[in-house]
Amino acid sequence: MQTIQLGKTDLIVSRICFGCWQLSPKFWGEVPLGPWREAIKKALDVGVNFIDTADAYGDGYAESSLGDFLAKEGLRDRFVIATKFYWNFEREKRYPDTSHDYIIRECEASLKRLKTDRIDLYQIHAWDPLIRPDEVAAAFGQLKKQGKVRWFGVSNWNADQIRMGLEHFDIECLQPRYSLLTREIEERELPLCLGKRIGVIAFSSLYRGLLTGKYPRDHKFTDTRADLPLFQGKAFQRMMDAMDDLKPFAEKHGLTLPQLAIRWILTHPALSCAIVGIKTAEHIETIAPAGDAILPSTDWWDIADIIETAEEEAKKAD
Repeated sequence: MQTIQLGKTDLIVSRICFGCWQLSPKFWGEVPLGPWREAIKKALDVGVNFIDTADAYGDGYAESSLGDFLAKEGLRDRFVIATKFYWNFEREKRYPDTSHDYIIRECEASLKRLKTDRIDLYQIHAWDPLIRPDEVAAAFGQLKKQGKVRWFGVSNWNADQIRMGLEHFDIECLQPRYSLLTREIEERELPLCLGKRIGVIAFSSLYRGLLTGKYPRDHKFTDTRADLPLFQGKAFQRMMDAMDDLKPFAEKHGLTLPQLAIRWILTHPALSCAIVGIKTAEHIETIAPAGDAILPSTDWWDIADIIETAEEEAKKAD
C-alpha cells in the first residue's frame, strides 16, 4: 500500500481510507459490528492506517463504535483518525451549526465518543450559509492550541468557499465527491487544491456501487438508488455495457473493476486518498491493491472516455 503526505500536514496516510458512513442505519440499515471490527484489524494488515468518520453518521453511533473498538484493542495510535462536524443533532430536527460554541462543544463530544485525546483531522462536513468565519477561526485556534485537534479540513466545499475560508483559517484537506461519474471538481476545486497543496480525500468513488460492475443486469434496486436514473432500465443496461468495456483495462493491470475505478481517481495528481466504505475484512483486503500504484495517462483518458460516452448515451435512453 502506498502512503502519501496529506497536503502540508505531517500526517502520512495510506492511499485507501477506511470510511465509516456505512454505520448510518438511517441510510444503510444495520451493519453487523463483528465483521466490521475484523475489517479494522485487517486494514492494518494490508497497510491501511487512515479512518474517516463523522459525528453525523448515526448521530454519534459510528464514532462511538469506532472509539470503543480501538480503545478495547489498543489500536488508537496505529491509525490517523479524521472526523467531521456540521449537523447539530442536539434537538429533534438536525440543522447546520458552525458557531464557535457548537464547534467546541461538539469536538469535546467527538473526543469522548472516539475515546481519544486528539483528532488528527477535523473537518467541516458541508457548507453552512450562516457561517461566521471569524468564529470558526477562533474555535479552530483554541482547539489546536489545546492539542485536541491537529489539523483542519472541509468537506463538500466549492472553490469559492475554500478561498473564503483560507482568508480566515487554515484548510489542509478537502473531502469532495469524486468518481468516474462525478468529475465536476476537476474544473476548479482540484486545481485549487493542487496549487495550494491542500490534501484531497475523495468519497463515493464507486458511485454507490455502480462502478463495481457487480450487479447482474436484472438487478432491481430497492434502496435510495432506486430513484437515481443510472440505476434503472436501459440507462442501467448501458452502464453495465461500459463495465464490460472496462474489463480489458482491469485485466491488463491485474485489477478488479472496483480496484480499477479507485486507481483511476488516485491517478489524478491532486488526489491524496480514496475513501471506501468497508463492512468486512474481505472487502478491505480486496480493495487495498487499488492503492499500490497509479495508471498510465493513456489508460486514464481511455477509461474516462468509455464512461463519459456511456453516461451520455444512458441519459438519452428511454
